[in-house]
Amino acid sequence: MRKPCTFAGRRSGEREAACVPIMNNLLFKAGDRCEKGAVIHMRVSVFGLGYVGAVTAGCLAEAGHVIIGVDVQASKVAAFGEGVSPIIEPGLQELLRTARREGRLSATTNAEDAVRDSDVSIICVGTPSAPSGRLNLDYVRKVTHQISDVVRGLRKRHVIIFRSTMLPGSTRHLVADYLSDLAADGTLRVYYCPEFLREGTAVADFRDPSLAVIGTPDGAAPTGEEARQLLGGNPAILRWEGAEMIKYACNYFHALKVGFANEIGRLCKHVGEDGARVMDVVCQDTRLNISRYYMKPGNPFGGSCLPKDVSALLSMARRDGVSLPLLEHTMETNDAHLSLLVHLITAREKRRIGLLGLAFKADTDDLRGSPMVALAETLIGRGYEVGIYDPQLNLSRLIGSNEQEIQRRMPHLSSLLRPTAQEVVAAAEIVVASQRCVSVDELRSVAAADQIVIDVNGWRELSALPWHYEGLCW
Repeated sequence: MRKPCTFAGRRSGEREAACVPIMNNLLFKAGDRCEKGAVIHMRVSVFGLGYVGAVTAGCLAEAGHVIIGVDVQASKVAAFGEGVSPIIEPGLQELLRTARREGRLSATTNAEDAVRDSDVSIICVGTPSAPSGRLNLDYVRKVTHQISDVVRGLRKRHVIIFRSTMLPGSTRHLVADYLSDLAADGTLRVYYCPEFLREGTAVADFRDPSLAVIGTPDGAAPTGEEARQLLGGNPAILRWEGAEMIKYACNYFHALKVGFANEIGRLCKHVGEDGARVMDVVCQDTRLNISRYYMKPGNPFGGSCLPKDVSALLSMARRDGVSLPLLEHTMETNDAHLSLLVHLITAREKRRIGLLGLAFKADTDDLRGSPMVALAETLIGRGYEVGIYDPQLNLSRLIGSNEQEIQRRMPHLSSLLRPTAQEVVAAAEIVVASQRCVSVDELRSVAAADQIVIDVNGWRELSALPWHYEGLCW
């Protein structure tokens, strides 16, 4: 059996294995072999031996990499260096003990030693909340500064992987403040790779990640394979800011789900029903409830059901004194989204607006609760000229509450409708596209460079036409 290359990592003179190459051409791929046939694994310093750092270190050691743990607490470092886990997490203690026994784990309080004896540094230090609620990046800044000083002094090629949870823009600011010269000359490569580890199942989550993300400066594929090989999964590649945002998007969504389930539970308790049973049944629908279906930013919600049912439920809760803050603000956040769309139009000195799509969604003529009707009402009320194309609308066929609503809100709708999308676009200075109700080729002949198109629902092909393209949320 081939033995992995190992070294204790505490001092450069204490390297144990005969085959520990100086990796001047960063980096060897895991699985490459040196002249003596031993498997080459990466030398990794993990900064911060808290929950994320300890699990990351243990799992990377399990994969055969040589790990140097780094922390400012001497007692934690001493214990970790002996293979003692600083946290209670199933399976982690065994991983650390095995790694220590096989010579792949050490720890130090000295950042210079750690960086010198590693080729990749993974930053997992804490980012606690300040008393104001703002994120405190002091620990990340300190570690980044330390690593940059060592790399700059040694002029060694190195890789930094940030895993600490940081707000969008943080990695770019850190690079600008401490690493810009090193990144510019190729000495240093910087990635942001958020972690998705759940306490109690963190080791299993690391081995088989539910989500893997690599952030690069420009969203292009990473120039090296270190992040992919170390952190596994089938990663999505985004800009640093996108990778940072994904962590917050996930946690925000998880928090919303907990709050939503608890609000349903409170309502169920109030009416004498089993809230857990209700939510079990809700989750059986994997086509709509547990799916991607409602998870795409774009149009505010509308139609005959969602606004009405949210309002009715809220009315009942208020009447009966049941506190449901999430529900209280659901219509408010929907209104805020429509306000953004209105602002994108009214902030420009253009008065002729064309709407592609008026119904609340494509392939229907239902105008009840449609945010595009609300948009048209607002613009007309402010003196804008509005033209509308929606191939599903035939006013003579509208019946019942659908007809009643449009007669109440837009009795003059017939004068705004145009027979073709081309006619609407040709007359408009700003085009609002909420439906894919015409082909891009049909628009090509009328789209002009001095026009603006606002894409509401992700019709990205519109960006290929000569006008100025802007997405509602992108």
